Amino acid sequence: MRIRSVSVVDVAARRTVPDQLLAWDGDVLTTVGPDDDGPLEAGDVDGRGLFALPGLIDCHVHVTSLSADEWADSGHPASYVAAHATRALAAMVRRGFTTARDAGGADAGLARALDEGVLTGPRLSTCGKALSQTGGHADLRPRGRELWDAHPDVPGIGRIVDGGDEVARAVREQGRRGATFVKLMLSGGITSPADRVDGVQFSDAEIRAAVEEADRLGLYCAGHAYAGAAVQRAVRLGVRTIEHGNLIETADAELMAEAGTFLVPTLSAYAVLAERGLEFGLPADSMTKLAAVADRGAAAVRTAAAAGVRIALGTDLLGPMAAEQNREFTLRAAVQSSWEVLESATLVGAELLGQAGRLGVLAPGAAADVLLCRTDPSVDVRVLSRPEETLATVVSRGRVVAG
Repeated sequence: MRIRSVSVVDVAARRTVPDQLLAWDGDVLTTVGPDDDGPLEAGDVDGRGLFALPGLIDCHVHVTSLSADEWADSGHPASYVAAHATRALAAMVRRGFTTARDAGGADAGLARALDEGVLTGPRLSTCGKALSQTGGHADLRPRGRELWDAHPDVPGIGRIVDGGDEVARAVREQGRRGATFVKLMLSGGITSPADRVDGVQFSDAEIRAAVEEADRLGLYCAGHAYAGAAVQRAVRLGVRTIEHGNLIETADAELMAEAGTFLVPTLSAYAVLAERGLEFGLPADSMTKLAAVADRGAAAVRTAAAAGVRIALGTDLLGPMAAEQNREFTLRAAVQSSWEVLESATLVGAELLGQAGRLGVLAPGAAADVLLCRTDPSVDVRVLSRPEETLATVVSRGRVVAG
């Protein structure tokens, strides 16, 4: 398939190049270069007036979360959760996200079904269950409950492990089940009932055990962390990505930049939860915790950018909130330039996933994930917040999935 006379948004070079030809064979781009302005041939797409952008990458989703009440979600049958995830994944790729990283809940089965074309949706990187200490962010038990069903096929974002040996074994089990990275809950969170948002979780020995075991398996560790103390420990112990990071200060960001640690902010999650959290099932007690971090996310992005931290794009929207996934572009545009936001959603995301040169770019040999936009997003990236208006066509894995 070929797209003729299209303007290519070259994120790496920060320029939009007119009159280009894009062609691909299967899931591989074969040609990206000047068009010869010859006549359209059968099957060609007329790209005049359109702007080609690499498929977007969301580095923090939860496709198996049905609502903001994650304890309630864990009570559903796995088949019911998978059915909802199927719908969520199809909607996600139509919004232009051709790659996503699930930060707790989804497993390799969903990723395999997507790779085989059984399901329509983005390429999916999964960690299986996030690892949490007792009383940590993935310990969702109400204070009056003791029992926890640890079976890996029970829906939920995480599992509870304590001590270095348990952590190491859990990492091995996640790797055996097909995880492509390991998620660690390193501080408190909004939806967990028994911790403080600024609390520091897991011991150094436990984090070190996870990082070392993941490294032996060829995986990396991502760390949920808000407070600077949790972030600094994570960076020093080898955690590769910091999820959220709302409470980081300049010293934390400088340490991250020096170590090459990625930040994955999720601004839209706080905006949507503040507006409609109770409607979507967020427990009332969590609204107070939300207030402690909701207004700090934008400042954290500014701080990290000033320090030179590599910043990806994430959303962390649960259940029906995912319909506002593209709102992240408007929120990020308030603190970064359009080119910087596009870089986060393409090049940095690909680098984080270990897919630089294959994902997040339009170049020969790269994956055939292409968005045709009616407006140049490099001029105002906020147009991507309205995918139904902006996206004329979405190509994922070489197939047209929207438009």
